[in-house]
Formats: sequence, C-alpha cells, structure tokens
Amino acid sequence: MATKAVPAPARLPVSIDDVRAAQARITGSVVRTPTLVSKTLSQLTGATVYLKFENLQFTAAYKERGALNTLLQLDEAARAKGVIAASAGNHAQGLAYHATRLGIPSTIVMPLNTPIVKVTQTEGHGATVILHGETFDAAYAHSRTLEAEKGFTFIHPFDDPRVIAGQGTAVLEMLEDVPEIDMLVVPIGGGGLISGSSVVAKSEGRSVEVIGVQAELFPSMYNRIHHTEMPCAGDTLAEGIAVKHPGGITAGIVEALVDDIVLVGERRLEESVSLLLQIEKTVVEGAGAAGLAALLSEPERFKGRTVGTILCGGNIDTRLLANVLLRDLARSGRLARLSVRLQDRPGALFNVAKIFQEQGVNILELYHQRIFTTLPAKGLTLDVECETRDRNHLDRLITALRRAQYEVRQVELA
Repeated sequence: MATKAVPAPARLPVSIDDVRAAQARITGSVVRTPTLVSKTLSQLTGATVYLKFENLQFTAAYKERGALNTLLQLDEAARAKGVIAASAGNHAQGLAYHATRLGIPSTIVMPLNTPIVKVTQTEGHGATVILHGETFDAAYAHSRTLEAEKGFTFIHPFDDPRVIAGQGTAVLEMLEDVPEIDMLVVPIGGGGLISGSSVVAKSEGRSVEVIGVQAELFPSMYNRIHHTEMPCAGDTLAEGIAVKHPGGITAGIVEALVDDIVLVGERRLEESVSLLLQIEKTVVEGAGAAGLAALLSEPERFKGRTVGTILCGGNIDTRLLANVLLRDLARSGRLARLSVRLQDRPGALFNVAKIFQEQGVNILELYHQRIFTTLPAKGLTLDVECETRDRNHLDRLITALRRAQYEVRQVELA
C-alpha cells in the first residue's frame, strides 16, 4: 500500500514545528520513555516490533504530554482561574497531576458511575472531582456549563491542536531513537495520539506508514473516515479508546494522513494484554495493547516491516487484569474445566482422581452436581477445574479419562 503524502501545511491545524515546540516545552517534566525492540513479539508476528513504553509515565499514560503542553501555553489570568475537563480516565489524571505541579487549580467532572479508584486517584493528584450524570455526555455538558459559569479554561482530551501537538512528541522521540521504523501502529480513541503521530510520521521527507487501531465494538473513527455506520457500544477491554464520537480536528488530520484503520476483537485484546505481561513483564490496559492486537490479527499486513507501536497506558483494574490472565490460561489449555459423568457410588471420585494423578494434572476445584441435572437419580456430574502444562497435556488427560470409559467434555470459553 502506498503511504499518504503530507498535505500542504496550511491545510492542517498542527505542524511538525508545533510538535517540536511542544517537545521543547515539556522536556524534563514528562518521562522520555524507552523505545525497545521485542525479540519474542517480532518472532511471533513476523515483523520487527519496537515498543514505546508510555505506560511508564508517572500517571501511567501518554495523556500527560498533551495536557502539559496545553497548560504551559495558558496566560496568567487563565492559570489563576483554573482549568476543567470531563474525563473518567487517563486525561483526568494527567491534567490533574501537571496542573497541581504548576499551581493551577483543576476541576474534573466524572460520571456518577465512575469507579471509586479513579475518583480517588484523580483527587490524589490534587484535582477537585465533581460527579455528575449517568453518562460521559452528561458529565461533558456539565463541565462546559461550569466553564462558562466559573471562567475555567476547558482542556479537551483530544480535539485541541495543543493537545495533539503534545501527544505527537511520543512519536518524535520514537523516531529519533529508532529512525529505521517504517510503519506506526497507533491506537485510536478520539484521535489525539494518532493525529500527532501522523504529523510527525509524514514530516521532513519521512514516508512512514501509519495504521490506526480501534476496538471492533467502538469503530467511531473508522465510521467517520469510511462513511460506515457500524454501532459503537459494548463492554470493551480497551475502554481508553471506547469513544463514540471522534474529534472534528482529529478526524480531519486522520483523513489526510493516516493510511488505514484496523479493527480488533476482544479476544485479541485480551491475548495482547496477557502476552505483554508474560513476555515484556509490563502491565498495559486494553487500549495500550491495541497495537499488538492488530499485529496478531493481520500478520500478513505487517510481515517484514519495522513496526513501532505505543503502549499508551497501563491503568487497568487489578481484578480485571487477573480475569484476563486466567482466561488466557484457559484458552491455552493450561487451565481447564472438565465435566465428567459418574455413578453415585463409593470410590467413584477416588477412581477419577487417580487418573488425574497418573497424568500429573493438578486438581484446583471440584463441584458435584446431583440435583440440577438430567442424569438418572443414581448419576451425578463432577466438574473439575484443573491445571495442566499445555494443550497437549490436557488432551492426554481427556484421552485417558475416555479410555477408562468416562463420559467427559471440556467447558469451553467463548
């Protein structure tokens, strides 16, 4: 695929000079995160994969860059009155942290159903948090009302040239560190990160191909660019990019500069979060794993390329992370739940357990079901949760049970 050429500078609201100016402003106040090659992920995907570890920022997300670049351009009057934003995620924390550090009052409006941990973290960075409305749209509308009433400066999470320029500094660093990168794979929510990234990628004679990534459940930018009407709804693991309405400024830049957008499913997102923890020993949220999910979903597109992708955030609930890891173990065969039909007589459980012992399989949990079953009164179902070494080990266990004349089936994940 031929990469898109950069349009005339006058057509775009953000230029490479804006990104370079942003870099000069924020240097020393945000982490210059490392860009490292992943040998194992490169072997898995067939591409040479470089990872930009933006999950190592103080607030664990790239959002600090755009927020800080915007704050530093406010005049004294605006700083004195304070800033406001509507956010339940990384933008809230990045803005609150840097506003407090600069002595600027900040107010964050969040929906009433925002998890308490996010409220607490944002307040911990020095912001005043206001809970309002059942949806983000309601919180956003209230923040704009407060902006008008109190004279606050509203800081948009993505649809602002200052924010876009700040986000672009991540890729500016990336290409300075690894100039041989010839393709960028960038998550898209509202479009701030990919807009800034593509401005850098298409500047100064570069011909870096830019591929955006969205969750299949929230293809909002894809719809906008391709004039489709796929629904945007559902419980996606990539909540950080679950945006129903992308920005107008960002959509214009994406349409001008981004070469293509890939949609990824929930299973690939889960697999990618798990792989990054297992292989790179790094924690990312679903949005942060979207780039790797695209590489795994369409390996032929990326094979042989030198690909850079941004681990854009690491704020994931620990219980959710645990569920993702356990589900990945189940899909790989290392955890399994088997349903075994038994006769209700002494020694039945012992005889089954003996086969597990002979096969070297660890039993984690047992569930007897005598009442809610279609089996005869003298029959029962035994559900066994067990731990194996891999899929082949599990298959050997199932074969051994069937050779012993047990009726057995594996309870599969979706």
